[in-house]
Amino acid sequence: MACGRLEGKVALITGAASGIGKESALLFAKEGARVAVVDLREEAGHAVARAIREAGGEAIFVRADVARAEDAARMVAETEAAFGKLDVLFNNAGVMLPDDDDAVNTPEEIFDKTYQVNVKGVFLGCKYGIPALRRAGGGSIINTASFVATLGAATPQIAYTASKGAVLSLTRELAVIHARENIRVNALSPGPLRTELLMKFLDTEEKRQRRLVHIPMGRFGEAGEMARAALFLASDESSYMTGAELRVDGGITAAYVTPE
Repeated sequence: MACGRLEGKVALITGAASGIGKESALLFAKEGARVAVVDLREEAGHAVARAIREAGGEAIFVRADVARAEDAARMVAETEAAFGKLDVLFNNAGVMLPDDDDAVNTPEEIFDKTYQVNVKGVFLGCKYGIPALRRAGGGSIINTASFVATLGAATPQIAYTASKGAVLSLTRELAVIHARENIRVNALSPGPLRTELLMKFLDTEEKRQRRLVHIPMGRFGEAGEMARAALFLASDESSYMTGAELRVDGGITAAYVTPE
């Protein structure tokens, strides 16, 4: 029987109770990884970890707020305590808040909360995760960005867009700094997805159509499609990739971005 693509690896995935994180946790486990399912939502997070164990895999659930340093430190510590090491850090947790609008109408607290989770959460994941990756002899960090960091959004969401641009910048600098340590850092940039996060934001048919009209494939992506892209970045198949942005977006950026 062939080994899975993540056989022998330990992966920590934030935002793993739903959407991309959930699908990635299930897929990574299927491919042989032992998985730390990290989320604020306990019931849903425990359910994902339980589903992995019931399928014959190994998983723990860790409740953590990625924007809190003590929680970020603890999620890494609990992963190492349970599985002995950390090989893959998937900083996937993120928020897209309903009152996120243009610069004039977005409340300051919405901007701050978005940055706390989407940017500081990635920073703290790396702050405490990188020492664990060093102890393991290297590994892969995946940060969830977004196509809007390149294009901007047709439906205004200034805080979210700016935060994902920051994630891309963080990814590039981390990749350069840690390349000689056998630590790879890449960004996954999904296009518009049929996930709870986006559908709550695109809460009318008019808003959904404003997005769909720009996508050459003419449909929203699925979380499972993003999980398969994350699997590639997590695995040794992407061993010569670092500092890269992997766009999985139905062709939307190809349709609107002019090559430099």
